[in-house]
Amino acid sequence: MYVPEHFRLRHDEDALAFMRANPFAILISTTDDGPFATHLPLSVQTKTGENGSETKILVRGHVARANPHWRYLEQQPNCLTIFHGPHAYISPSNYGAHESVPTWNYAAVHVYGNARLFSSEDDLHSMLNELIQSFEPAYRDQWESLSQKFRENMLRQIVGFEIAVTKVEGKFKLSQNRTREDQARVMESLGQSADSAISGIARMMHEQRLGKSKE
Repeated sequence: MYVPEHFRLRHDEDALAFMRANPFAILISTTDDGPFATHLPLSVQTKTGENGSETKILVRGHVARANPHWRYLEQQPNCLTIFHGPHAYISPSNYGAHESVPTWNYAAVHVYGNARLFSSEDDLHSMLNELIQSFEPAYRDQWESLSQKFRENMLRQIVGFEIAVTKVEGKFKLSQNRTREDQARVMESLGQSADSAISGIARMMHEQRLGKSKE
């Protein structure tokens, strides 16, 4: 991903927070016929090595067994996952300089890694428990109350995967290259929108302390 330095996300903690806040991602694999993508919810976990050594990021999820993506991961474990957040058109009317052009603000994190497949009942249950805990903890009781036959049938229809992350690239394009006055006008304009994808950019700019005087 092309990332100019003033848009680069520099801390893994910020990338992790963004991934967890935007867990519906795009998993992309390379095949003999070209790229293949699947849109799916994911669990993002961290694992610290022995004696407090380097923390590893693990991305876990599943695809339908009918989806050929798991076979592509089996053949070529190296893959790309894109976590994407809010985005918005930025009008040059927000800028003080007349000689300005439109652009688009957005946030994205690209995660590269190698996938490991699993289909055992224990591993699938562990992965599903992570997803349930992330999206609807109250559903756990309903899932556990379902008949064993039904649950086993559901599990047979999915293939789980775990991606050991090797590289993370984050890009928050939030008008960092504009003056603070321009940033403030962009935030005010976007913040008035009823579209959460648009107002979400204003919120992220506020969280990054843009549009404010330097302390």
